[in-house]
Amino acid sequence: MKKITPFLWFDKDMKGILGFYKSVFPDMRIDGGGELEDTPSGSVEMATIEILGQELSLMTAGPMYTFSEAISLMITCDTQEEIDYYWNALTADGGSEGPCGWLKDKYGLSWQVAPSAMNRMMKEGTKDQIKRVTEAFMKMKKFDIATLEEVYNQ
Repeated sequence: MKKITPFLWFDKDMKGILGFYKSVFPDMRIDGGGELEDTPSGSVEMATIEILGQELSLMTAGPMYTFSEAISLMITCDTQEEIDYYWNALTADGGSEGPCGWLKDKYGLSWQVAPSAMNRMMKEGTKDQIKRVTEAFMKMKKFDIATLEEVYNQ
C-alpha cells in the first residue's frame, strides 16, 4: 500500500524538536521508540514520528528552507478543551496566533486547530447558516465552538 508521508525540514535541534512535540502530543511515537542523542553541531539529523496516527518525517539540515502557511498540519478537535489545549501548547514558548484557527509553533510550523463541529455546520447548514458561521470564524483567532454553534442555530 502506498502512502504519503509529510517530510519536514527544520533548521537544527532535533532533540529539542522531538521533546517539544512529545510534550504537546504525549502519545507521539518516535520511530524505533527511542530518543535521539545529542549530535555534533551542523550534523544532519533525521527522525520519523507518528502524531495522532499521522506519520511525519523530520530532518534538521540548516536554515536553507523555512516553513510557510502554504502548508499546515490540521488537528480536528471534538471539544473546546481539546482546542484550548492544542492552541495553548503549540503557541507556547515563542509560537504565534494567526487568524481562523491557524497558528505557528515555536519552530515556525503552521497548524490549524479546528472543531469537528464546524465541518458538520459547513456541510449540513443552509446558505444563511454557513454565511453566519463563516462571518463568525473569520473574526476569530482560536475557534470558539459555543459561538459557532450559537450563530449556526440563530
